[in-house]
Amino acid sequence: MHDRPGPGPNPTHPAGCTPMPLPPQGPQRVVIVGGTAGIGLACAHRLATAGTRAIALVGRSAERGTKAQAELRAAHPGLDVRFLRGDGADAPQAIAVVQEATGHFGGLDALVSCAGGDVMPRLLAKVATHEVMPMLAQVAACVILPARAAYEVMRAQGAGAIVCVASDAGKIATPGESVIGAAMAAIAMFCRGMAIEAKRDGVRVNCVTPSIVQGTPLYDRLQQDAFSQRLFAKAEALASLGVATADDVAELIAFLAGPASARITGQTVSVTGGISAA
Repeated sequence: MHDRPGPGPNPTHPAGCTPMPLPPQGPQRVVIVGGTAGIGLACAHRLATAGTRAIALVGRSAERGTKAQAELRAAHPGLDVRFLRGDGADAPQAIAVVQEATGHFGGLDALVSCAGGDVMPRLLAKVATHEVMPMLAQVAACVILPARAAYEVMRAQGAGAIVCVASDAGKIATPGESVIGAAMAAIAMFCRGMAIEAKRDGVRVNCVTPSIVQGTPLYDRLQQDAFSQRLFAKAEALASLGVATADDVAELIAFLAGPASARITGQTVSVTGGISAA
């Protein structure tokens, strides 16, 4: 009998060579607008676990921001986490927080834009004509403006990833969400258009569109409103795979923001647990 041959040399790591360490799975310097609670905070935890070393949380509430900052520092020792107070729906403030974070970190690898517009579903017959455009702007601006501000920085760098969070209401018409849906569709199309232009600059842009998301402040508000509660109870009944959580959405965002998705841009991806298959 012949001796069984050994496994032979590893072509990737020749004999005598030390394997190279794997690169971090997360982007290194990240700004999360709307990062002090809900999906944004869940995303910060997921990115920190993936190896992100510096995160700026942007929000309007100093109290909530300070609390979120302390939570992240306790959970991820060594993480450089900062809270920057600002309103993403205000163009000068959106520009200022992006520039401030970039200055602190020496660059910007990814921006997650997931601030909520705080607009509750209402039947269109109950929305006055003069309310329509302010509502639409309120929902869309807080996501679109930080993304545009980050593009300026990333274009100069020649690299970066932008992930915006909208809603499946931008894909599927829903009673009570005519204005909200129009705003969400605007966010998704803005991302697709920017992706086509930004790819020339080495910048990727994608959009994530959840439906109902448990474990978020928005979910709690929806459950306190009679109309919204009835509307989304029907949606939850269709989630055969389970109603999405903030962690579920954060998992996808972290992937799209990181190097593992280096060839993906211009996509709008739903996370709904089966509520829709759009």
